[in-house]
Amino acid sequence: MAASYRVFKFGGSSVGAVPRIVRVTELVAQELPKGGPLAIVVSAMGDTTDWLIDAANAAAAGDYEAANAVADRIIGLAVANTRGALDELGRQGRLAPATVGEPTDEALLGSVETLLAPLRQILYGVALLRECTAQSLDLLMSFGERTSATVLAALLTRVGIPAVYVDARDWVVTSDRFGEGVVDFDASREKLKALRRHWDDQLPVHTGFLGRTPDGRTTTLGRNGSDYTATLLARALDASEVNIWTDVSGVMTADPGIVSDAYPLERLSYMTAVELAYFGTKMFHPKTMIPLIESGIPMRIRNTMRPGDKGTRIDALGNTDPNQPISVTSLEKMALLEVEWRKLNQRAQVGERVLQALDGAGIPVWMASQSAHGQAVAIVIPAGQLEKARTAIASNLVLELERREVDPVRSYAPVTLLSLVCGAMGQSPNVAGRFFQALGGVGVNVKAIAQGANSRSISCVIDAADTVSAVRTVHSAFNFSHQRVSLCVLGRGVVGSQLLAQIAAQREILTRDHGIAPIVVGLVTRTRTWLEPKGIDLASWTERLDQSPCPTGVTETENGPDFEAILTALAKLPAPMLVDCTAASGMETVYARAFELGIHVVGANKKPLTIPMAGLSRLRSRHRQWRYETTVGASLPVIDTLKNLVRTGDSVRLIEGSLSGTLGYLSNEVSAGVPLSVAVRDAKERGYTEPDPRDDLNGMDVARKALILARELGLSVELADVVVEPLVPASMFTDESVPSFLTRLESIDAAFADRVGALGRDGKVLRYLCRVDPGDAQRPVRITVGPVEVPLSHPAATLRGSEAMVAFTTERYQAYPLIVRGAGAGGAVTAAGVLADVLAVAQTLRGR
Repeated sequence: MAASYRVFKFGGSSVGAVPRIVRVTELVAQELPKGGPLAIVVSAMGDTTDWLIDAANAAAAGDYEAANAVADRIIGLAVANTRGALDELGRQGRLAPATVGEPTDEALLGSVETLLAPLRQILYGVALLRECTAQSLDLLMSFGERTSATVLAALLTRVGIPAVYVDARDWVVTSDRFGEGVVDFDASREKLKALRRHWDDQLPVHTGFLGRTPDGRTTTLGRNGSDYTATLLARALDASEVNIWTDVSGVMTADPGIVSDAYPLERLSYMTAVELAYFGTKMFHPKTMIPLIESGIPMRIRNTMRPGDKGTRIDALGNTDPNQPISVTSLEKMALLEVEWRKLNQRAQVGERVLQALDGAGIPVWMASQSAHGQAVAIVIPAGQLEKARTAIASNLVLELERREVDPVRSYAPVTLLSLVCGAMGQSPNVAGRFFQALGGVGVNVKAIAQGANSRSISCVIDAADTVSAVRTVHSAFNFSHQRVSLCVLGRGVVGSQLLAQIAAQREILTRDHGIAPIVVGLVTRTRTWLEPKGIDLASWTERLDQSPCPTGVTETENGPDFEAILTALAKLPAPMLVDCTAASGMETVYARAFELGIHVVGANKKPLTIPMAGLSRLRSRHRQWRYETTVGASLPVIDTLKNLVRTGDSVRLIEGSLSGTLGYLSNEVSAGVPLSVAVRDAKERGYTEPDPRDDLNGMDVARKALILARELGLSVELADVVVEPLVPASMFTDESVPSFLTRLESIDAAFADRVGALGRDGKVLRYLCRVDPGDAQRPVRITVGPVEVPLSHPAATLRGSEAMVAFTTERYQAYPLIVRGAGAGGAVTAAGVLADVLAVAQTLRGR
């Protein structure tokens, strides 16, 4: 019994350039011995089909010169690719000696030009008529596949694989629905049966995409028509398998252009593939599956450049693993229409009427969601059809609109139809919950939702601007046992360095036990930027960053970091996160741009939180994750505690705290007899102070913390509203360098020691405190920061070293304030707080 045929289909990208065409001849030679005979279907070269449409449009507009120029480009590409492939095959020594009857290389090039010559004549006729009918367009588009199949058959023959050109129009019988011909399979199979007797032992190379009406007029099969040709051919030949060769290694879990770590699915069922096709996967069209479903023939998607990859197998069974991967699709450039019936006391048929109107106008509907009793309907259509749709609906509902029984059509564009597709989705609980939790966690607003009864997909409509962030977030939430987060760390000071060390030490544990994989992909300092999408080696980052000249991946930034380039690169990576370990000013503009690009922010930098209230409100409206726990109490849960008090309905009456571990440390050291200047130097070396200790001593650091807490209470206050008294006299704060300031600080050591000593004799201690009084109807808001003499019974009196403390007096905690106390300064504890914020964001993105 003769072995079954295998059908190979090569797309436009596989035959669009000389290296790809040569590669196809290699693949065919490699695959021929592996099984039964081959039959090939080929698409037009590269962008030829688009160019043919451009030429038709130019001709229809009466511009034959422009149309002819496009024709020149098409002919030039075909001839150049043919000549280039012959030359390369000759250099490789793969060309077989021409036999009697075979065309010479020059004759082959001439035949390509001859084949395309009628193209100019048809374009000239269209230009004369200034009209390009659907029938004429189909004939024009046929030149693309006819050319590529002619060239490939000739090249295969020249490398010793006898091949024959087969025009699919000679066997694919269709209706006269030009542009979308309906195939008569039985008639087509009979024609193919007669035609295949002429192939002898030659390899047939079929044109994809094309058909012919019973009366001989050329038709095309619509989008992905060449794939459809391949599956029709496979069914007609009773083939064992269809292989679709493309430029990716299978059907991916998401668009690789959006999700860099998307990966190919090993298996799909026919119906899951159809679902993917409906929701925007461009690799195949639903009708491509029909011949396969009817015959049970499997299809495999394979990579032309990586034939050893498994690819994706599509068959009746698909993947039976209940934990199989989930695909995320994004159908972009869509519009959402909403129509609502006003008479709530009457049962409405508005959904049915709207769908009828759109169907009558030939407008495809990608999603429809109807409310109870048909009172309202939400429809997703291509954005380019929006005005046509509005007109069709208005015409169908003209009387109801006049009687104001129906609201005017509301529309939103552009929007994206985001979908999860998985054959086993119905076997897992809480899929929808995780889907919407992941989207909500990154501030993506869902405008409409729909889920099919087959439980293979769930879809929602989102703003187009949220597409990238949504796809990446949902893909990460469903397709990995761990959540990868791509971190770009700003600053290599004490906190930044400690953070990198903690990530390096904890990464394995975080991945194994918590499902979080933090990958540092960027490190930015004032003078150098290091971006490494695959992850920076944290074992040797200091040596590499300091290396001179700059090694690969590290760039000098004399004028400061190029944040636009940094953020653009970061935004392309999975779960991108900017981690600000600096005290730099002006970072709010960087944060705003990060949020626009879908990047989340974790910051130990207080300054963006203390900009004018109007700017902060705009920043917070960006709907991205922004965590900043360490801006107030290092790793102490001060902000989370306050948020929980407010969320649970408690009324905060007073916040009082020693919020500067640095100033608390200095107070304790001076109380123990250490000179102030010595204590400040020591605190700076330990990482307790800001890079410039004056930012601590002048009280502004504490003032910013107090302002952050006040704003967390919902108070609309500015930094200028905070009354600040520095720890040391204001005369000490000049524009001198930090070393000069530390030296001059010695001049007040004695006076400061006397003040602290006098307090000790009175049974008091010096503490630097902030007080946030939210006020009430009788009292104004009052925020103060400064040195305070407190009795030994005060909660702050017993603070040790760099401990910080905050006391919340609330309606529930009146007699005994709620106190949060612990280490309030230091690189290690602050870095730990930053890492905790990173993990909190990651858990939100993971949706678990």
